[in-house]
Amino acid sequence: MTAGKTESKTAREERLAAKLRENLKRRKSQARARASLQDTGASETTPSDSKTK
Repeated sequence: MTAGKTESKTAREERLAAKLRENLKRRKSQARARASLQDTGASETTPSDSKTK
């Protein structure tokens, strides 16, 4: 690999890692919100809830 390709691969990996961290934070936040809704006895579902992998 050339220096340019190595740099672009590193930049891509950094972008992907940042996106993964953001996704994890968002999912944890959603899980906390669902847990707090369950604690209060409310049950609300959204279309994104059915998209679990």
